[in-house]
Amino acid sequence: MSSAREKIRDGETLALVAIGANLGDRLATMRAAVACVARIDGVRVVAQSGVYDTAPVGPPDQPRYLNAALALAASIGPRELLRGLLAVEAELGRERGTSRWTARTIDLDLILFGECTESECDIELPHPRFRERAFVLLPLAEIAGWARDPVTGERVESLLRACPGRSDAVLVGPLDPAART
Repeated sequence: MSSAREKIRDGETLALVAIGANLGDRLATMRAAVACVARIDGVRVVAQSGVYDTAPVGPPDQPRYLNAALALAASIGPRELLRGLLAVEAELGRERGTSRWTARTIDLDLILFGECTESECDIELPHPRFRERAFVLLPLAEIAGWARDPVTGERVESLLRACPGRSDAVLVGPLDPAART
């Protein structure tokens, strides 16, 4: 099986996206999100992680999350990709409020976009809290453990080993329903 890195063509950039959901039919919504992301012009889905059940971050009265990750080959820029991800969230019923860490039908976070940093791309990249979140690093390490944080130079797999909270995550199955279990 070829890795996500081998599927990136000339003129494309590897983008890593975290997916989470803790309201409604979480797995169905996440799978619908993957299908919608695949329809964004200039984007190809090159790898999908498994789905992990994890505790929520924030208020304790929330349902548990399902989390996964996508590796994308993007021939568009990070700002265009982010706009596409936000449009997918809206299409799937995500309502963005003023409060962070609330329950949501879908959450699509652009974690890494090649070697892009905020100073170069004028958007918040890499995602500012991904290094501290095992529920993001675990699925990312599954599909792109070799990817490097452009700020620290550390590989995703190294960041995961140093991150607390892995013991709570439970692999529940594939994100891609056609994948073997």
